[in-house]
Amino acid sequence: MKLNAVTTAAVSAALLAGAHAEEVADEASPAVPELSTFTPTVIKADFLEQFTDDWDQRWKPSTAKKDSSGSDKDEEWAYVGEWSVEEPVKFKGIEGDKGLVVKNPAAHHAISAKFPKQIDNKGKTLVVQYEVKLQNGLECGGAYLKLLRDNKALHHEEFANTTPYVIMFGPDKCGHTNKVHFIFNHKNPKTGEYEEKHLSAPPTAKIVKTTELYTLIVKPDNTYIIKQNGEEVKTGSLLEDFSPSVNPAEEVEDPDDTKPEDWVEQARIADPEASKPEDWDEDAPYEVVDEEATQPEDWLVDEAITIPNPEASKPEDWDDEEDGDWVAPTVPNPKCADVSGCGPWTKPLKQNPEYKGVWSAPLIENPEYKGVWAPRKIKNPNYFEDKNPANFEPMGAIGFEIWTMQSDILFDNIYIGHSVEDAEKLAEETFKVKQPVEKALAEADKPKHSEKPDSPLDLKFLDDPVLFVREKVDLFVTIAQKDPIEAIKFVPEVAGGIAAVLISFIALIAALVGLGGSSPAPVKAVGKGKKAEDVKDKKAEATTTGADKPKGDATKRTTRSQS
Repeated sequence: MKLNAVTTAAVSAALLAGAHAEEVADEASPAVPELSTFTPTVIKADFLEQFTDDWDQRWKPSTAKKDSSGSDKDEEWAYVGEWSVEEPVKFKGIEGDKGLVVKNPAAHHAISAKFPKQIDNKGKTLVVQYEVKLQNGLECGGAYLKLLRDNKALHHEEFANTTPYVIMFGPDKCGHTNKVHFIFNHKNPKTGEYEEKHLSAPPTAKIVKTTELYTLIVKPDNTYIIKQNGEEVKTGSLLEDFSPSVNPAEEVEDPDDTKPEDWVEQARIADPEASKPEDWDEDAPYEVVDEEATQPEDWLVDEAITIPNPEASKPEDWDDEEDGDWVAPTVPNPKCADVSGCGPWTKPLKQNPEYKGVWSAPLIENPEYKGVWAPRKIKNPNYFEDKNPANFEPMGAIGFEIWTMQSDILFDNIYIGHSVEDAEKLAEETFKVKQPVEKALAEADKPKHSEKPDSPLDLKFLDDPVLFVREKVDLFVTIAQKDPIEAIKFVPEVAGGIAAVLISFIALIAALVGLGGSSPAPVKAVGKGKKAEDVKDKKAEATTTGADKPKGDATKRTTRSQS
């Protein structure tokens, strides 16, 4: 999709209509706490990742092709996104603290790490905790992790969207969609098939450029807790809060049961024994003249509703011979403003007390009514009861498999284990150390009114109109290549600008066709030696309204017939 200068100008105008300059008070920057130096923790866990120098011995990027659902454009779905382990480039909270970073915008990324040994959660509390730092914000993309099912086919280079996973957890945002995913795959004990169970009402993710801590706790009693920055944001039960539900219904409708042909579902019918009364007049009008009405005492019968405008005067260039007799425009009669009315009075209408309308038989209970039919219930042949869905399938690896419009998403301090206390201790040593530093840096980095934003995501229209339009158009085009509908929803101002260009273009073509496809009608010469064009101009002027001319100008003219 390419946009020319006209389109860009239209998009710019559309964006300008909704852009507002943000005034920020020029206050003193808050003091920033001193940075501490990173030291790896000694906390034990089934899997603990702080992205130390030997990280690449555990993590391997994928070289697989993403499942394109039958599309023959496989190259568009390849995991070409690059990964790096580096310190934050935005709001560094701990000196030397590195994390796993998504390096490419608008690309598919996949990377995974195998656990030292299989994680079996049966009868145990599962704790999943990690940090997410959206250094460039997040307009459209995911920042969630997957805990992969342990199996022999678990190869780093083949990790893809089709790789079986046990749990998917973390933030995801695009346009108006903003949620913290919690999805688990549940195995049907009767069929052996797996089905995704989605949290029905997930919490909202915080889209900020400072580090956010996400924690998932699943207990053996099938309850779960989701925390953000150590605070509970969602709690509930695996047996109650997920769709589809873990356990199917005990009874289902019999697919072989059909409604009998003589089944009656109409509860009320017209009374077959009723007949229209002899005095029922279907032709009586709905309204009749109110014969009892009398003319109000203050009604001014001899006053006109409108009068010539007393402030109007004949224009100096008015020619009675050419233009006809000048008549002043009319205005509402001020004498009628504070009375019941002016002009001839007539009796008003009122509702006809004899009006009955078209007769119809009254409704009665249907003696044949049997109720609303529904198939009979039978025992569900696929019924089972899993009382412990928290006993997840064994997990063998962790992976990030995401698509995002923003680069520099950073992941750090990943804890997978069974101790809530150890996860909280890790947060004390890492997240809670860097959080106050990052917040102070973010506060100090807030742009003043005269400053230019550091990132296109912070850009406002009046800061740099050309760059603002370019960034929005590029974002629209990038998303549209993947999903045009999502692009319209996500960047509606660009879509509106393009629509405005198309409408203007169509109108221009229509105007050109109209000018080239028809000839003006001939004008007869009229008046005493006056040119036809002059007379035509004066007549056109005579049709203008009072709203189009200065106060005092004529808005109504009469013309003499001329031969």
